[in-house]
Amino acid sequence: MKPIKPVYEQINNEIESIQKGIQIIAVTKQVGVERTKEAIDAGIQHLGENRPEGLIAKREALSSDVQWHFIGTLQSRKVKDVINQIDYLHSLDRLSLAKEIQKRADRPVNCFVQVNVSQEESKSGLAPEETVQFVKSLEHFDKIRVVGLMTMAPNTSDEETVRRVFKGLKALQLKVAAENWEHAPCTECSMGMSNDYLIAAQEGATFVRIGTALVGTESEV
Repeated sequence: MKPIKPVYEQINNEIESIQKGIQIIAVTKQVGVERTKEAIDAGIQHLGENRPEGLIAKREALSSDVQWHFIGTLQSRKVKDVINQIDYLHSLDRLSLAKEIQKRADRPVNCFVQVNVSQEESKSGLAPEETVQFVKSLEHFDKIRVVGLMTMAPNTSDEETVRRVFKGLKALQLKVAAENWEHAPCTECSMGMSNDYLIAAQEGATFVRIGTALVGTESEV
């Protein structure tokens, strides 16, 4: 695999040329502890995992001052294992999950509400028209802080389709932010992955989640 540092610097420069201040999350789900450590040593401060086991194993092995993001679907029964190990959750999409977080979290958790902007059956997340009301319904959950919204674009080479999804999320994020709810500042947009992060940056992402394009996969070793 390629050394991470020059790849990270190149990606960061590309993104910064579009919009400064976007946080790059290195999605390390397909690499091991050593490769993840290399990412930290390259200066990456945000790491993302989508399985509880991978998150816990890496967090225990790597005593470093990084921010941990859980980016996968979180089953309610796994909340107790994960919620106090992370800095951000990117997949809050149902009231039952919110209730379990409220029950298990030791402190307020930064949460992204997941929205299925493309309305694909294969994707999790709220319908766009449900989003504002869902965020409002969380106002009495003092362990949940809605920092933003998250979506995934369709896996397609049609750039306009991808762009339309990202524009839709940005518009929703601004709509929620305009409510000025104390529990939901909703200033952030988590969107864009290895194949579409530049489009996401152009459309207002504040966090991008990059895996294979940044850290590769262990199968490349």
